[in-house]
This record gives sequence, structure tokens and C-alpha cells, in this order.
Amino acid sequence: MRLLIQRVKRASVIVDGNVNDKREISQGLCVFIGVTHGDNEKKADWLAEKMTGLRIFNDADGKINLSLKDIDGEALLVSQFSLYASMKGRRPGFSDAAKPDEAERIYNYFVEKVKTLGLKKISCGEFGADMEVEIINDGPLTFIVDSPE
Repeated sequence: MRLLIQRVKRASVIVDGNVNDKREISQGLCVFIGVTHGDNEKKADWLAEKMTGLRIFNDADGKINLSLKDIDGEALLVSQFSLYASMKGRRPGFSDAAKPDEAERIYNYFVEKVKTLGLKKISCGEFGADMEVEIINDGPLTFIVDSPE
């Protein structure tokens, strides 16, 4: 599994153009989640704990020293198969991404795991949908975290 994590002042997602169903967060993390072949619940558990515990927010002295939990932050979770795109030529290939049914199962498991970790608010995109994501990146700080093999 792979996460692309952005520290945000705010973020939102609109699913399939339905502006009446805007899902949004304030200060926290916008997390794009990619699933590859062989990913499982153990990897999802590890990444959920890692994501919520990353010390990437400023403390009172302006040092990057606090976690999402420490600041009572929020999370926007969005599936993104293109995190496993192969860029060998000019056109991306997606054979490294898990098949949709397996990827959706692991993505949903990850979301449920994050919900058990005591965050203030969690919003989600919708697996396989066309989504418009709006992000106000804070820093900007962006991190890529892969699950251990």
C-alpha cells in the first residue's frame, strides 16, 4: 500500500459532480490511498497507525513535532489507483495497481481502521468514482509512505 499524505489547512471532495454532497475537512491531512497486489489488512493497519501518528504539525515553538492526534486534526481519505502507475513511457500503465474489487476491499478496511483511531473527523471520497478534490496545502508538506514489505 502507498499513501500520499498532504498536510492541509482544509480539503474537500465532490463525488461525481454532486455539489450537494461536498465532503470536507478543516486542518489535518488529505490522504490519497493506493493499493497494489498482495496488500492486506496487516499493511493497512500499519499505515493507519503510521498516518495518524506522523509528527508533521507545528508545536508552540514552530517545530514540526505534533501528530494529527495531538492537534485534534481531521482527515480526508481518497482512493487513488494512479499512485501505482508505471511511467516507463509517455502513457502511464496501471498493472501494478490491485484489481478494483480487491483494492476497494482494502481501501474500505483502511478507512474503517482509521475510524477506530480516535480522530475528530474523517471524510472520504468514494472508491471508483470521478472526484474533484480541492486542497489548501499547509507548508506545503507532502509525504509518500509505503507499507513495509
